[in-house]
Amino acid sequence: MAVAFVLNGETVREEGVAPSTTVLDYLRVRRHLTGTKEGCAEGDCGACTIAIGRVEKGGVRWQAVNSCLMLLSQLDGALVKTVEGLARGDALHPVQRALAESDGTQCGFCTPGIVMSLYVLQQDAAARDGILDPEIHEALAGNLCRCTGYRPIVDAARALCAEPAPSEPPVPAPPRSARIVAGDEQHLFPETLSELVALRSAYPDAVLIAGATDLGLIPAKQRRGFPLAISTSRVPELKHMAEKDGALVLGAAVTYAEGLAPVEAVFPAFGGLIRRIGSRQIRAMGTFGGNLGTASPVGDTLPVLLALDAEVELAGAAGLRRMKVDDFLTGYRATALRPDEVIAALRLPRLPADEQLFAWKLSKRFDQDISTLLAAFRVRIESGRLVSLVAAFGGMAARAKRARALEEALVGQPWVAVPGGIEAALDVDFAPLSDHRASAAYRRAAAANLVRRLHLATTRADLPLELEAL
Repeated sequence: MAVAFVLNGETVREEGVAPSTTVLDYLRVRRHLTGTKEGCAEGDCGACTIAIGRVEKGGVRWQAVNSCLMLLSQLDGALVKTVEGLARGDALHPVQRALAESDGTQCGFCTPGIVMSLYVLQQDAAARDGILDPEIHEALAGNLCRCTGYRPIVDAARALCAEPAPSEPPVPAPPRSARIVAGDEQHLFPETLSELVALRSAYPDAVLIAGATDLGLIPAKQRRGFPLAISTSRVPELKHMAEKDGALVLGAAVTYAEGLAPVEAVFPAFGGLIRRIGSRQIRAMGTFGGNLGTASPVGDTLPVLLALDAEVELAGAAGLRRMKVDDFLTGYRATALRPDEVIAALRLPRLPADEQLFAWKLSKRFDQDISTLLAAFRVRIESGRLVSLVAAFGGMAARAKRARALEEALVGQPWVAVPGGIEAALDVDFAPLSDHRASAAYRRAAAANLVRRLHLATTRADLPLELEAL
């Protein structure tokens, strides 16, 4: 019933610490490993980055994660490395040495998080025999501070990825617990779908935890734990990915990092969007099923699922049932999920050869930011005429929603010139709100401009529409 993991090479068993304790608080307060810093405490700044290792196929796969959002119970059975665990005696680790020699070190607050992101990047480079500059920038996108500028940090990353990672003595991961209890908290870890459904039926008020990138804000910011939580992370049926009956099937507990390659292979536009969901630290933990289950009006994947006419598979005491994602989302953070059910999988139908998918996200920062507005379009154009259109938007209503009036207004129109009536149709579909991210007027204008961008993307292949294409 204890949490067991390996911390910087030492096997640890914690029996008296609440499982909802954030890993950041545990490291700093209980273990006095204060190299890991608290900045934003919401997964934005990267100052709290640590490395989590999981044993896979005889080796260890390391991922950078935000310790401020991760719960202590999620460490069970894992290998954990903090910035204190890199150096050997007085000898700096190559990551630390490279940053120092390139003058990439900063005030000391964010540098440890950058060190850990680069540590994981070096492990990736060693496993894959090299790394490219875009991957370096992507790996560092979750570490926002740049006191010394970008160049010296990137120089350090290039130097690291050009040399082999130092060998580390293997440390066996400890056995995992099915139940972690401390004080008045209990976290359960089912290992089959039937066991998960049985627990969900027995405890309908329990919190379901997948990656905790959203729920982790409750202990991190509100300082409240979860008396009873059920994890989905060990259920193999929920980690399954496959092509079946003309659709890409993603288990609900598949993380963005795990699902990126298969999704990008089938839906390149969706893959590009996934790369802008949080940072690598977030994508290592966040799941497709979790993003759908929160039903946030600005959930990044939801407009794309709507545009693809995707389905969700639900598992409950009565068995499996399937419904359209459009029917599953019922309102602001509300879904058709029954108290005894869990999201089991998502089914993303392949596009016909004559259809195209586009997905565009508007936010204040390109990387690591919540959507102000997100649009996804599925189109078919024949002989200069728009034959079919599915348009879905996030950030325009209480839930991600299709723009059916817009679809009806545009389908059948000539597609040589920009069609008229875009704003009028969107006004039928949406009455956006003003908030701290954007005004209603901005959202209305931006949504219309994304429709015009769709026109350019499908009629002017020579025109660069992305900053990276310039």
